[in-house]
Amino acid sequence: MRFSYDRLQWQAAALGFTQIGVIPAAPSPTLHAYERWVAAGLHGKMGFMARDDRLARRRDLNVIVPGVRALVVVALDYATQAVPEAVLADPQRGRISNYAWGADYHALLTPRLERLADWLRAQSGDDAQSRVYVDTGAVLERSHAQQAGLGFVGKNTMLIHPRRGPFLFLGEILTTLDFDQYDTPGRETMCGTCRRCLAACPTGALPEPYVLDARRCISYLTIELKDAIPPELRPLMGNWVYGCDVCQQVCPFTRFVQPSAAPEFWPVDADRAAPPLADLLALDGEGFRARFSGSPIARIKRERLVRNACVAAGNSGLAEFGAPLEVLARGDASPMVQEHAVWALDRLDRVGAV
Repeated sequence: MRFSYDRLQWQAAALGFTQIGVIPAAPSPTLHAYERWVAAGLHGKMGFMARDDRLARRRDLNVIVPGVRALVVVALDYATQAVPEAVLADPQRGRISNYAWGADYHALLTPRLERLADWLRAQSGDDAQSRVYVDTGAVLERSHAQQAGLGFVGKNTMLIHPRRGPFLFLGEILTTLDFDQYDTPGRETMCGTCRRCLAACPTGALPEPYVLDARRCISYLTIELKDAIPPELRPLMGNWVYGCDVCQQVCPFTRFVQPSAAPEFWPVDADRAAPPLADLLALDGEGFRARFSGSPIARIKRERLVRNACVAAGNSGLAEFGAPLEVLARGDASPMVQEHAVWALDRLDRVGAV
């Protein structure tokens, strides 16, 4: 049985997805580039990306779902109201990536995708098998999204929709269902000669077009890296404490961004987008859980967020952070937090001496 593509489109829209595309289940056409990227060590300490079992899944989607025929790719806009740049850049505040201003996107997209997969099974009348992923599976989702016509991959390696911009969450359903229609690939690139993202990256994490050196990326350093942040990169991180939006903000296609219709992504106030660093430096475990429960930030736990806040405080040039940094340097339970607090104090002393 071949399932109706149009009916799937209607149901996906009813569930609130901004876009949807369907393609035959096949390896990503950029798989070899990904394997070269891993072989070069550009994934940093994200060892899961290089595991043999995950590489096997990327090479053959049947390893994930035996008999898989189709890959359903959905997108949801997450850009929210503009918080003034003066607030975001305030050195007294720690800056958070736009996607984490509201609710955890996993908790929003995954149930919707599961409902869509359940609907497919119920409507098809077949014993269809499926698997749902939101930013967790061993699939090259941006490449698959480009193949499904949801946009192109920019020189910053992000998926960009030519009429909606780059602020998109992606999710996938791998299914054994066949469809009566499939989408065709979007353009591979629409960047032309533009190199704004490469030039704007604060840490030089984009050494060449379409290549990200995760080891230098502020998002990797503040979220994925569980160890100490390399000292030579700390002064380049500004006041970012969770993620980074620079390569998306400077993209010309950002002018087409449409605010998300999902209220769960909208910040309650400016403190959700850029909380005061004094608050972050004072967080204990209980305070962290209370403040960031239900947020993507919860996944990095208190130690990493306070580590990041120490770096931002050190970069602020503000003597007012000396006292809370002294407390962390002398008595925090985490040696990593202590070390970053000591670094920040030293940097404040050196900046003050200039």
